[in-house]
Amino acid sequence: MSHSATEPSARIKRLPPYLMGKLNTLKHQKRQDGIDIIDLGMGNPLDPTPDAIVEKLREAACDPRNHRYSMSIGIPNLRKEVSLKYERHWNVSLDPNKEVITCIGSKEGFSHACLAMLGPGDTAIVPDPYFPIHVYAIAIAGANVISVPLGNDQAFLDRIAEVCEHLYPKPKLVVLNYPHNPTAMTVEEGFFDEVVALAKKYNFAVIHDMAYGETCFDGYKAPSFLSAKGAIDVGVEFTTMSKPYNMAGWRVGFCAGNREIISALNTIKGYYDYGNFQAVQIAAIIAMRHGDQAVQEQAKKYASRRDVVCEWLDKIGWQTEVPRASMFVWTRVLEDHLRGMSTLDYAIDLLENAEVNVAPGRAFGENGEGYLRIAIVENEQRLRQAMRQIQRFTQSKPQKKSSSKTTKSST
Repeated sequence: MSHSATEPSARIKRLPPYLMGKLNTLKHQKRQDGIDIIDLGMGNPLDPTPDAIVEKLREAACDPRNHRYSMSIGIPNLRKEVSLKYERHWNVSLDPNKEVITCIGSKEGFSHACLAMLGPGDTAIVPDPYFPIHVYAIAIAGANVISVPLGNDQAFLDRIAEVCEHLYPKPKLVVLNYPHNPTAMTVEEGFFDEVVALAKKYNFAVIHDMAYGETCFDGYKAPSFLSAKGAIDVGVEFTTMSKPYNMAGWRVGFCAGNREIISALNTIKGYYDYGNFQAVQIAAIIAMRHGDQAVQEQAKKYASRRDVVCEWLDKIGWQTEVPRASMFVWTRVLEDHLRGMSTLDYAIDLLENAEVNVAPGRAFGENGEGYLRIAIVENEQRLRQAMRQIQRFTQSKPQKKSSSKTTKSST
């Protein structure tokens, strides 16, 4: 049987269906029809990048020396600034020349790290629910994924150990992500010490995605994986400029930690790209050097927006833990409201009838079913409007009374 030369590769065919595609298509169609859709479906910051960073970009972009190809590993002064920030924020010492690399966003970096570390026959453990690229990048690399229910306690660590005990060949990689997307789950100091001990016992590597590590509330400070003793022996951590500095479209992220993994990632990137536009890298230096106050102010905005959303979810009756970090609220929809629908169908129903776009929990794995992820990217007035529209939608059909309440997060 002949095959078309333009047929996609087996690698493409291995990828699962993109569950958000139908929602995105419907959202764009409605906006083209002039309907005001409030989009809370994506963690895409709407607040502007601080002026000082934009001004530095403008200045650097005018210098023709920055118009040339850059370095895939990132310019030396930027990598040095990353190491200084790690020292300042998490008391972690890094060699900027061998233990830090710049990425074109942490999503790109994570994907290329999977290509650098994994191949056919390898297996990675990914907690469920998960940020989709944490599974897709592994599939693209040709490796296998074993899912375990997400957690932040000893029972979760025991689940990882059980997989390692019974799987052959043993997993090569464990992917972690705290503060977590989509659930906003957090961990305490000491958690990563146990992860490192497991990694050394079962000989697996760790990739920790800390995209929301600086978007924290109520005095909570997210620990760095690299602050755990021996972490640099077993893994790396990804951080990003996107969330704390409102630089999502600038595409600047970092990978730091184990030298062998950094070197392998550098090799892959050397084949694929010439690094970020150098003017963007220079602006990122200024952001890290002088932007701590702006990061704190942005986190306060997200905390206020979180409070607005959680207060309304409490009125609606959905079960919600008040998050201590991230730019998301993860909420369990009442079964009476779902009326037997999947959360994907329910999200489509909300978009159609409440004119609010949210992310269905099923898009983040089997354990996300029954939940919705709400991105708190809009201002408070706009969020109140969205929640009023959702409440009206839930009240448009007869429902049973519920005692579900919003609770303070204990994670």
